[in-house]
Amino acid sequence: MVFALRSKAVLLPCAILACISLAPMTFTGIAQSPTRTNRVVRHAGAFLPLELVEPAVTSYVEIWTPMFKAAVESGLAPDFLVHWGHGAAMGTVLIAMGGYGTFLGWQTRFGNGATLYPLTLGKTAAEMHPVLMGGALFLFFLGGQGGLILLATQGQPILQSAHSSTAVLGLGLMAIQASLGLTMGNAPEKRTVHAFLGTGIMVLLSVHMYFGLNLGNSF
Repeated sequence: MVFALRSKAVLLPCAILACISLAPMTFTGIAQSPTRTNRVVRHAGAFLPLELVEPAVTSYVEIWTPMFKAAVESGLAPDFLVHWGHGAAMGTVLIAMGGYGTFLGWQTRFGNGATLYPLTLGKTAAEMHPVLMGGALFLFFLGGQGGLILLATQGQPILQSAHSSTAVLGLGLMAIQASLGLTMGNAPEKRTVHAFLGTGIMVLLSVHMYFGLNLGNSF
């Protein structure tokens, strides 16, 4: 499938979701309420050797955390938003764009690629599928950075949880999946791999969301 944004109309839902996704980065350091303690939790469960890249990632995150912490001290927004804003935004992208995009992808595989479905803005299933999934990958990439910054803003370690490991796996597999979608053409074997790999990635991202909820509840 061709992975491109060809229509101005298609940019509208992606732009709206981009605003949602970047909300935790915009309202970054939000004042902490007295009910939430600022304890540091040593998160267990990371299964990738992310300590190899943690110094470089930490240096990047530290570029942004001072202004986020300043926003926290200013009382710009409630503590709940800085703590759960990333999860709410990324969960919305996963369900709305990833979920519906997966549905459209399977409809295309079942021979319904030329069908118009609700919320596709006049595009067929085959046309809208790559738009949604490409937009989801872009927002996950941006939102992942926001999640790291917000975690550091709250004084928590980064890249030390199963949530971070599944994030790296998910983004990497989505990039491979996008490349496959651009190059598979009409080859039936490649299209089969694309369909089942995409479904597996959605399962992985659902597990990633579960780990994220556990991480958010741990401090």
